Amino acid sequence: MAGSAVALGGIAVTAALALGAALVGGAGAASQRVAAAADAAALAAADTASGAVPVGGDPCEVAARVAAAHGATLDDCRIDDLVVGVRVSAAYAGLPTVAASRAGPPETPAGDG
Repeated sequence: MAGSAVALGGIAVTAALALGAALVGGAGAASQRVAAAADAAALAAADTASGAVPVGGDPCEVAARVAAAHGATLDDCRIDDLVVGVRVSAAYAGLPTVAASRAGPPETPAGDG
């Protein structure tokens, strides 16, 4: 009888650790997914703002569509000249996951005019 109690305890501990590992792994994957959504949305909006990609519509509308395609929501979009900054979010296990990204033309190094 004592052996079966120890075995059940071991199974319960193993199950709890496996569940915790699955949740941590899922949170990491969700974080990477939201970061990728932010990067893609910022790049799409910057390309639209610069005219590199002829898409009808506002650059922030394009960013919102790209974020939605990645399963995220565009929370903020700011355009400063041709530089676009975005913030996107998505939920994982009921908790918000947020990422921000910025895209635009390369900066001119000091001394290059």
